[in-house]
Amino acid sequence: MDKLKTGDPAPGFTFTDHSGITRSLSDYLGKKVILYFYPKDNTPGCTLEACSLRDGYDELREKGFEVIGVSADPPKSHEGFRAKFNLPFALVSDTDKTVLKDYGVWGEKKFMGRQFMGIIRTTFIIDEQGRIQRIIEKVNTKDHAKQVMEEMEK
Repeated sequence: MDKLKTGDPAPGFTFTDHSGITRSLSDYLGKKVILYFYPKDNTPGCTLEACSLRDGYDELREKGFEVIGVSADPPKSHEGFRAKFNLPFALVSDTDKTVLKDYGVWGEKKFMGRQFMGIIRTTFIIDEQGRIQRIIEKVNTKDHAKQVMEEMEK
């Protein structure tokens, strides 16, 4: 699959949210979506990123954004992560890595001299028509909500 780029249609997917409701990305047409992919619940960087989006959530919503987080963690892990950090947005479990691969965020990573396959932290900003408006590959985990808003002002 070719790498996604700005202007491409966002690949669709269906998920069950934290309240047990089945949703599709297409349900968000007419709204802007911050679709962020992160490696693992309850790890330092992922917690900073989620909490930044939580802390900026009201402002993001005022600007018309919905937030959806995606990782390969199982639903039970997401449930605990959401509760522990009072996250107001949906977290998607992609345990079979279909969505991760569709978005091109499952790939080879390097850490401390070791190579392995994993989730490449990336955020896609999707417009009201379901097209990718921005791709943030160098995510500032500590100030991600601010980073998203600054990207939208460009």
